[in-house]
Amino acid sequence: MALLQISEPGQSPRRSQTERHALGIDLGTTNSLVASANSEGPFIIRVSEDEVLLPSVVDYRQDGQVLVGREAQESPHSISSVKRLMGRGQQDVQHR
Repeated sequence: MALLQISEPGQSPRRSQTERHALGIDLGTTNSLVASANSEGPFIIRVSEDEVLLPSVVDYRQDGQVLVGREAQESPHSISSVKRLMGRGQQDVQHR
């Protein structure tokens, strides 16, 4: 069974109403959030027991490992605030 199957409107196989889900992703500048809704109602997908917001930070390690969220914030080489820099020139980017 696939975790997520995306189809064009009107092209998905017919399923019962209880199997339909909608997924919403808010890719925020500072934090991101994922929510879902089904026939039982909407709910937020939690990052951990205590958190629903995931910091919008990523760290691509030299060994190929990718860290996201709080783990990536701890790295001095993490990438953040990408949305604030979209559409700007190279002269607008400052290195820490």
